[in-house]
Amino acid sequence: MQRRHFLSTSLASTCATLMGTSIMAPAVHAQPLTPLKFTLDFRITSQTSPFFLAQAKGYYKDEGLQVDIDVGSGSVASIMRVASGVYDLGLGDISSLVEFHAQNPETPVQAIYQYYNRAPFVIIGRKDRGITTDFRSLKGKKVAAAAVESTRRSWPMVARALKIQPDLFEWVTTDFSARDNVMVRGDVDAATYFHDSAVSLFARMPPKDLSVLEYAKTGLNLYGNAIVAGKLLRDKPDVAKAFLRASNRALRETLANPEAALAAVKAREPILNTDVERERWAITRQYLQTAETQAIGLGAVQPAVLTNQINEVATVFGLARKPTPDRVFNPAFLPAAADRKAAA
Repeated sequence: MQRRHFLSTSLASTCATLMGTSIMAPAVHAQPLTPLKFTLDFRITSQTSPFFLAQAKGYYKDEGLQVDIDVGSGSVASIMRVASGVYDLGLGDISSLVEFHAQNPETPVQAIYQYYNRAPFVIIGRKDRGITTDFRSLKGKKVAAAAVESTRRSWPMVARALKIQPDLFEWVTTDFSARDNVMVRGDVDAATYFHDSAVSLFARMPPKDLSVLEYAKTGLNLYGNAIVAGKLLRDKPDVAKAFLRASNRALRETLANPEAALAAVKAREPILNTDVERERWAITRQYLQTAETQAIGLGAVQPAVLTNQINEVATVFGLARKPTPDRVFNPAFLPAAADRKAAA
């Protein structure tokens, strides 16, 4: 009797344990993922491939996130998307964020991760029109640019740094999609680009026939596109930190070896040519991983450099008020410094 009682008791106990496990286990895995909407600055290319790698490898899901990534319509417009609350996070130009804060001081939008350590702004000119790597060779030329575009808007700061007149050349307002065409046809002498966006032009015109005039080589240090966020920072700060952890993890992997990220972005946008995107990424990484990031880590800024940039923007655009560096960039959400070191 005792043996039968022991067996029946043990069996009941075991069943209860198994039932409890089967009931409880799904509850652990059924935790709902936090949805996030993230807007890029422009179309999908290898420039932003780390974010698609984070999706493909499940890094966002590991952090409890369901991230939707949408194409953008410019690095200025993405700031407005975040400010409006339509998107939780976005890639936006930090100089434009300075302007935005001057005009909207109460709007809670801040940069939280400096993606482009240096802005990849360039003007690319035709050598057969007499354009060299000297910005002064642009005098009297026609330069194509979109109406609202970061490279164009930053030009007065370059002119100021070089001590030349900002009206050195004539702007020809052109849609992003028509920029390569007007260059190839010779309708203009030069055009503005993000350096890594110019691979489309390089595919149609031999690079040896073009001069690349880099803003970053004028002595003007400008941070470029950063990850910005708005109400998310106040309402769900841990979610913002989780997004940065996953994105930073993928960025480090892409800097070490881009092939998995190239495959991920190709899966999202099958029309992409992997060889072209590999060439594009080779340019992009020069602006993401720099001597500065080796010193302070990916995603961070130097307060003195940011202060100088804010001062330049305020002076050139005559801002009525000047935001403080901590209003523009908030480092509190960055991953640990050790996790932001990329291999040299």
